Formats: sequence, C-alpha cells, structure tokens
Amino acid sequence: MTSILDADTILVVDVGSMTTRAILFDVVDGRYRFIAKGEASTTAIAPYRNIGEGVRIAIDRLQAITGRTLVDSAHSLIIPVSNDGSGVDRFAATISAGEPLNVVVVGLLEDVSTESARKLVQTTYSRILHAFSLNDRRKPENRLNLLLRTRPDLIVAAGGTNGGASQSVISLMESVGLACYLMPESVRPEILYVGNPSLADEIRSSLEGITRIHFAANIRPTLETEQLEAAQLALSRLYVDIKARNLPGVDDLKAWAGEGITPTASAFGRVVRFLSAFLSDKKGVLGLDAAASAITLVAAMQGESFQLVFPQLGLSEGVEKAADPITIDEVLRWTTSAVSAKAVREYLANKAIYPQTLPATTEEMDLEQAIARQAIQKAVQLARPIFANRIPALFEGCLPYFEPILATGGILTRASGPAQSALLLLDGLQPVGITTLVLDQNHIAPAVGAAAIYSPLLTAQVMDSNSFLNLGTMIAPVANVKTGQPILRVKASFEGGGETNVDLKQGALNVIPVPYGQTARLSLQPLHRADIGMGAPGRGGSLTVKGGALGVILDGRGRPLILPKDWQHRQELYMKWLWALGGQLT
Repeated sequence: MTSILDADTILVVDVGSMTTRAILFDVVDGRYRFIAKGEASTTAIAPYRNIGEGVRIAIDRLQAITGRTLVDSAHSLIIPVSNDGSGVDRFAATISAGEPLNVVVVGLLEDVSTESARKLVQTTYSRILHAFSLNDRRKPENRLNLLLRTRPDLIVAAGGTNGGASQSVISLMESVGLACYLMPESVRPEILYVGNPSLADEIRSSLEGITRIHFAANIRPTLETEQLEAAQLALSRLYVDIKARNLPGVDDLKAWAGEGITPTASAFGRVVRFLSAFLSDKKGVLGLDAAASAITLVAAMQGESFQLVFPQLGLSEGVEKAADPITIDEVLRWTTSAVSAKAVREYLANKAIYPQTLPATTEEMDLEQAIARQAIQKAVQLARPIFANRIPALFEGCLPYFEPILATGGILTRASGPAQSALLLLDGLQPVGITTLVLDQNHIAPAVGAAAIYSPLLTAQVMDSNSFLNLGTMIAPVANVKTGQPILRVKASFEGGGETNVDLKQGALNVIPVPYGQTARLSLQPLHRADIGMGAPGRGGSLTVKGGALGVILDGRGRPLILPKDWQHRQELYMKWLWALGGQLT
C-alpha cells in the first residue's frame, strides 16, 4: 500500500452545486505543484440526478489536458500509480452540491448549550429548522408535532456540562427519541449528541433500535467554555454520510476516497488554518468562499478558528430561498445600470429554478455582482458578533483586522479582470487597515485542503507557488473627515530604484503600481487622525510590501461604504474606481 510519504500524485474531485472539478497535484523538481484541472457542469439535478456523470466528464477533460490516464476502461480509478505512469497515488474529494441539511437543534438553555449547538450547525451546509430548549415556551406536544412535521435530516442535541446536569438532559433526549419513534423508519433523522458525556451510555441504550445516534465531545464542557472542534469533525462526517444516502453518486466517491471526502467548507477551512499557523501572525487570516451553494467565512488566529457557512446566501438558489432573504432594495443599491425591482425579482426567481445559468449580458453581470456584494456584506454582518468575542475589531461595526485575506468563488474569477475582482472584495468585505488580497484564481483552495490529509507538505508548497494570485496590498484608513480632505500620505521607495509620493483623499481610490513579485518600502503618515491600524489614530510607520497584480491599493472611500442613490452616479463612480485600479466597466 502506498505510504503517505510516497503519495506524489494526488487527484481531488470538488463537486460544487454548479461545477465539478477534477484537480491534479504532482511532484515536479522535488516540490508539489498544481498540474491542471478538468471542469464539467455538476449533474446533481435533472436530467442526471447523479453527480457521477459530472465527475466522469471532469476527469475525462483532465486526462485530455494532461495526456495522463487516470481511470481504466471501466472508468474505475487506477490507484496507486502503475509502472506505465497511469493512475494516481491518492484520491480525495470535497462536496457542497445538493440541498443543505435540514437540522433541528435541542439544548438545555437557550443562551448556553442551544446557542453553542447553533454555532456548531453553522459550520457546515445546513438549515436550522427549529431550536428547542428546556425554557422554550411552546408546549411539549407542539414541539413534538413540529419535529414530526419537519422531518429533519439531523438533530443536534446539547446540554449539561461535564459531570453536570443529568436528569434534564435525559428528559430532553427521551422527547427526541419519542419523536423519532413516531416517524416512519425511512425518514428518521440521525442524532448527534454533544452534551454531558457521562450520560452517553444511558442515552445510547434508550435510543438504539430507534434511530442512529452519534457522539462527540461536549461542546460546553463548562458554562464558560465552548469547544466545537471535535464536534465539528463529527458533523462533517455526518454531512457526507447523509449526502451519500440522499445524493446518488456520492457513494462512488466514498468508495474511492474512504475517509478522504469532506464538505468543501471544511477543506477550505483547513487551508485558512494552515495559513494562520504558517504565518504565525497575531492579526489572523480570513478566508472567503463566495460560491453558488453558500457564502463561507473562515477566520483563524493563534490556534483558534471560526468557520461559518451561510447556504441562505448562496449565489444560486440560496438567496431566493432564504428565510431572511436579501431585499430588492439591498441589491439595487449596488447596481450600476438601470435595473428595476421587477428585474431583480425575476432574476432571483430564474436563478432559483436554473441555478447553473450564467450572466449573458452586461446588465445581468452587473446584477449578479450586486447580489454577490450584498450577500458577502450580509455574511460579514452575521459573522461579526461571533468574531467579536475573540477577534477584536479595529473599529465598531467593521470587519476585524486580518492579514491576509484569501478569497475564492466563481463570482470573483468570472469578473472581467483583477481590478473587478478586487473591487468586489473591497465592497463586499470592506476590510480596514492594511492587508493583502489573495485570489484563488484556479478554484483549488478546497482541493489543497482536502489533499493535505495525505501530504501537509503539499499545502505549504502549492500555497507558496504562483497558483494563487496576489491582487495586491490594500490600505484602508478610517477617518472622520469630509470627502476630499487628505487622510494618508504615502512615500513608496521601489526595489529597482526610484520613489513616488501619493496623498490619498477621503472618498478616493488610488493605486501605487508595484511590479508583480518586486518589493517596495512604504512610509505611511495618516492625516487628520486617520487610523490605519498601527496602534492609534494618526500613528503611521513603515513596511515592506510585495507587488501584486494591482500593486498597492489605497482605499479611502470610508467605512461603511456609502454609495449614491442614483444608479448613474454609481456607474460614474465605479468607472472611476475601476479605471484607478487598471480595469474597466464591462
């Protein structure tokens, strides 16, 4: 059997809700490299209703691109690599296709165990249908009827500290067991118990034979302590198992991958955590996956990580189906063309019915990017309270300070160029201070995370290659001054000689060109007590930056970003901003 150290050739299949990718990594000149990828439309929906066809087409296209044989005549994966060079040493897969899990959360106290269970469920592709606790005012029979009516895929049960409450937890689980017993066997939900571990044997004996129950470490071992990591791993495995039963073709991937199949969000989170550990920076790393299935935000800092998945903000059918949907007015405030409220409604409805359709006109692209901006903004708003407990923000109501920000997702790579991708990120996330914007231009970040279980070295070497696009260093001061007043003076001294001076004004977006891969020394002097995150308002300093696709981006447009109400004025602004970044409105 191939050892981990011998796993030179690794194939990863990423099954998204719109696109299936087959991604190949191999060792070249002693280092892991991203070799190529093959893409196909995901076939989870009609007429195939089986992801296997999309996987087959993606692998066939990868074979055509590379000239390598990866599967045999029966379309079975050749593993390990044979003497003639065909096949792969290892296989992994990530998945986000299909409907999110329908979940019911139960706990003892609404603001303790139930709240922690909510956070746990938000780490994967799921929809919380109901949340129950002992202090719930609904009658027991009403709660029972809700469970019977909704028929969730999964019930997450929490409660009791280690060695703490027992009888209340047992009573809670008996109610859950009764609801499961009254359901037809074919639709009984899985149960994930993440409460007081001393009750595990008693709970197991009472529920065995009724439904499948799984156990993970207590997410609230004490009233003051919340620990989600072990339960998050168990939830990821359950997600894949439930997908395998409900989505044809996943079983075949499991047969190839074994334990090497994970939710896409979990694999992406692994990359963000690696970057945080590798950089050892107190500022933390932020990852954004703006995908068709969900918006995923992952923050990692000093060994801690926070992963939040918002299927209700997915850029295909998610936005339309959200219980708390993005409003038409929220979308319209980002548009740069004469789009009516009726057109927005029709576009969202059409996207919900035909999620794999792509924009065919400039107006449709404008509308799709407006939806993306608002979806990312809403994800940040939902995540901010969770981040705020452990990652301090520089300014109230702003995103915490991260360095760097890694972004992936089709909406970003379908943009007309790096300038438009960067503007999408700046508008959606509205970061502050000084950070580096990194774009996963090849859609391989989740695949890198999935492959890391076989070779952690692959993550380090591929992330350090040119497979990811450094868009540039961004500096966004926060200042309480009128538009047009200077807020930051920058002196840039270039690696090859020469220097330039720029005064950034409030409301402006400027760029200092720094050739890709070269360095520049920046001397920063905030004006009018502007804050750039160097310790205090008005405090400046110096730093060395590496040139990216756009150079150094100076964003003086303010936080939060306020746009004109008239679309024509917005269009003029966006043309000006894109021109400043080196792009154009197309």
